Amino acid sequence: MSTELPVLKPADFASDQDVRWCPGCGDYSILAQMKKVLPELGSTRENTVFISGIGCSSRFPYYMNTYGMHSIHGRAPAFATGLKSTRPELDIWVITGDGDALSIGGNHFMHIVRRNVDVNIILFNNAIYGLTKGQYSPTSKVGSVTKSTPRGSIDHPLNPISVAIAAEASFVARSIDTNIKHLVAMMKRAAAHKGTSFLEVYQNCNVFNDGIWDYAKNKNTKAETTLLLEHGKPLIFADGTKGIQLNGFNPEVVDLANVAQDDLLFHDEKAANSQLAFLLSRMRNPEFPEPIGVFRDIDRPTYDDMINSQVEDAVSEKGAGELQNLFHSGDTWNVD
Repeated sequence: MSTELPVLKPADFASDQDVRWCPGCGDYSILAQMKKVLPELGSTRENTVFISGIGCSSRFPYYMNTYGMHSIHGRAPAFATGLKSTRPELDIWVITGDGDALSIGGNHFMHIVRRNVDVNIILFNNAIYGLTKGQYSPTSKVGSVTKSTPRGSIDHPLNPISVAIAAEASFVARSIDTNIKHLVAMMKRAAAHKGTSFLEVYQNCNVFNDGIWDYAKNKNTKAETTLLLEHGKPLIFADGTKGIQLNGFNPEVVDLANVAQDDLLFHDEKAANSQLAFLLSRMRNPEFPEPIGVFRDIDRPTYDDMINSQVEDAVSEKGAGELQNLFHSGDTWNVD
């Protein structure tokens, strides 16, 4: 009798639930690429877990034929931290949105990143609250006219990449929902990383914020408005005609007809400090092309490894212990 495990296909990771996103939503693409990536990673359904909070993106666990949890608004990182710490053999993906992760979940997001728990976080960024029908979100641009900002948003938007890097994330990347080849590559890079991997995906909400990322997706503009990050290579865009050079501490766009490639800024995703990655995260359209790819990928001890190491040390010193004895130890009180 053969003991070989069957080779899984994308369809094997699809649940029997009807996918309930609006027709044309960018979420469909991310879901499709995830189903494609997992078999290529050698993932198994029984060792893969998707944890989400609240929002359109957070319906993701229903559509994956794996373990999963549709948790509390903004608290998916807390659930993921507990699960990874107690079941380190599991492959855990946190699925979230710009509202879920950066508003009510901002503190949880910051702390899972700084702790470097070995999970993968994908943030669907459509710069709007879609599930609650079109209010402005933490990433909405100043002036955005929405149901909750009829005269235009006056809030300065958060930059998810900058927030992650400032919290000392060990892996940070960005992709686009319609750039399928690139999105697959970024998912694979995220999964391969040991520690918290954070992947922001520009995702279109065609009902409440249609076209918000068109400048980065349109074939007529994306060469000028996006810049592909490649480790060890100069920052070049616009079909090889322009580049990014440092002027003191400030980046500036230069014409390669006048500047040699060796004088450009070179990308180093392995840099021990986060200064270059943070500088790149601040490059925003229309002044600069927006980088896509891996901003940072460094090695750092993981929270789950360290906490389990402490548990092993405690057990070796004091024995396995009994839960009932723990309940009756330390400061206890008798209530008459």
